[in-house]
Amino acid sequence: MRASSHAAAILLAAAMSAVPAAWGRMPHAAEDLNPEAASGTQARQLVRASHFMMVSANPLATQAGDDMLRRGGSVVDAAIATQLVLNLVEPQSSGIGGGAFMVLYSARTGRIQTYDSRETAPAAARQDRFLDAQGKPLPFAQAVNNGMSVGVPGLLRGLELAHKENGVLPWADLFQPAIRLAEQGFAVSPRLHALLAGNKALPAQPAAAAYFYAPGGEAWPVGHVLKNPEFARTLRAVAEQGAEAFYQGGIARDIVAAVHGHAVPGDLSLADLAAYRAKKRPPVCGAYRGYQLCGMGPPSSGPIAVLQMLGELEQFPIGQYAPGSVEAVHYFSEAGRLAFADRDFYVADPSYVPVPVSALLAPAYLRARGALIRPDRSMKVALPGDPEGKLLSLGKDNALELPSTSHLVAVDAEGNALSMTTTIESEFGSKIFVRGFLLNNEMTDFSSSYRDPEGRLVANRIEPGKRPRSAMAPMIVLRDGKPYMLVGSPGGSAIINYVAKTLVGVLDWGLDIQAAIALPNMGSRNKETELEKGTPLEALAPALERMGHPVRITEFPSGIHGIVIGADGLQGGVDPRREGLAQGG
Repeated sequence: MRASSHAAAILLAAAMSAVPAAWGRMPHAAEDLNPEAASGTQARQLVRASHFMMVSANPLATQAGDDMLRRGGSVVDAAIATQLVLNLVEPQSSGIGGGAFMVLYSARTGRIQTYDSRETAPAAARQDRFLDAQGKPLPFAQAVNNGMSVGVPGLLRGLELAHKENGVLPWADLFQPAIRLAEQGFAVSPRLHALLAGNKALPAQPAAAAYFYAPGGEAWPVGHVLKNPEFARTLRAVAEQGAEAFYQGGIARDIVAAVHGHAVPGDLSLADLAAYRAKKRPPVCGAYRGYQLCGMGPPSSGPIAVLQMLGELEQFPIGQYAPGSVEAVHYFSEAGRLAFADRDFYVADPSYVPVPVSALLAPAYLRARGALIRPDRSMKVALPGDPEGKLLSLGKDNALELPSTSHLVAVDAEGNALSMTTTIESEFGSKIFVRGFLLNNEMTDFSSSYRDPEGRLVANRIEPGKRPRSAMAPMIVLRDGKPYMLVGSPGGSAIINYVAKTLVGVLDWGLDIQAAIALPNMGSRNKETELEKGTPLEALAPALERMGHPVRITEFPSGIHGIVIGADGLQGGVDPRREGLAQGG
């Protein structure tokens, strides 16, 4: 039987009261290391709508998408308008200088399609890109904040491809909310202010400093009206001429010049930009307790790992353990250890490395992996499985994936559904600001080393034109062939645990989407068992340690957004750790 809603409500209330609801709170020292926690936690209510809904990480962005849905636009139209506003008002997380993964359900065909606009490595990229003279990986801060970290942006090509196939409203109309806000200005949010105030690298970039900081060098205060006419001009060009205006011509030349003009120049070229193409890929799908779950396949590792976790958990009565219990955290964390162990060896760009997706998700394999979980003892560190007998030929990945990114979900009046995760990688990307937007640092999502200590090649090594592995996990859950739940999150490699937690919350514990999102975050990335700081989970540390878990209490800041589609309409949830909004009609 499922945990009672009353017990879940008590846990949720405790979690909300444990973290101060300080809308404009400045980050503590720990949050400086993990700045995605900067906006604090605020209690949120479940949002209901009858026909359509838009959910994103910022109210202004949600409003832009909602406006398109009210005009009869599709979920793709709404996502484009929302994304462009997110670029403006939440520039630390995503934008046209980065990439995205989109998962789309078509009510007309009854099928799911995925769009890959992940960045690619420049043609001149070498596999020792982030190694020092002694062959050791560079410190992350040294690798990220320069021209070498910039991959070829893919977002606009992906949005354009999805719009050509699924758009209803004119392409140019979708740009108008962001253009209008960029020209008229928007109020700096508490979250943006806190992240600007806590960032040490961004003010060192002159173009970025001139926009994001006051003349005296201080971060613009909360409520300051920030205008970005340069971004408006960029958007007007793309609105009128299509994505080609970004990938060739003056904008492309300025991007390349900014990358090459950095003190540590990169090797992005005009030819790289001109050659970029988004890709349509088949979804990765799996079954869990009678539902079908589908998401983005490689080069994303996220949905594969989520499906592995759920497949390993399916043989245990996780629904009988209350949310926040020692048992729930134990089984969930052990499943995470197993999934991350496989992820670190097998997943990369499938155009360069064969990824054994079917073998990794085979029910018999997942049952065997799940059988390694002991009810009373942690395995501490899991070893990867070997579903195809090829493990010894691969090396372990050592990529650093830091939390930033953004997630949005939408359902339109025709019954189409969309889940999209979008990113410029770490906070404020490469910090290189050009034409009113930031460029990504996606190259640091590749493994720093191209061989492991045993000399084996790493699947996610840098190669020209290759797409770096991602943990982004935009997913759609189907019930009887129809969309039932849309979910995803930012958060670096922790995305996998955030999404899996929310799925278990809804599908096993019977929570509504808002309550499931707000549950304290937990899990293991095959290292410590991580418990969200400032929540009731902290009290579980002694019991978990007695079971052999190495425990780490940490800021664990997700940005989960989701929609559940039921017989009585749509229910939307936003992560209380961010500034998001669910809105519909």
